Amino acid sequence: MLCAQVNFVYNDNSMGTVANIVRTKFAVGELIHHKLFDYRGVIADVDRNFQASEVWYQAVARSRPPKDQPWYHVLVHGSDHSTYVAERNLEADSTVDPVEHPLVEQFFDQFENGKYTRRGSNN
Repeated sequence: MLCAQVNFVYNDNSMGTVANIVRTKFAVGELIHHKLFDYRGVIADVDRNFQASEVWYQAVARSRPPKDQPWYHVLVHGSDHSTYVAERNLEADSTVDPVEHPLVEQFFDQFENGKYTRRGSNN
């Protein structure tokens, strides 16, 4: 399975130039597998870098993944919770089966060819 690459471009308003570009390995709607905890899920949102609190990071992110790289909001298959995961802990899911999660329909319109389409998206 090929992974989409999304570029986030942030403009420096004072200079009118590109401040930085962050490349992500996964996009919203893609199926993933967590390498450390062996669960699968679907990407519901992407942050260009870590956005949770330092308290959360110290308590939950025990492998101490980098904060300056992409982090993902993931709906976990077969459960009713979501997770916040650093990119380095994710890989593409090898199955093309849909994710069973009660919030899938709130985020996505359809599931086709192993990928979800974001609700309200024209793609």
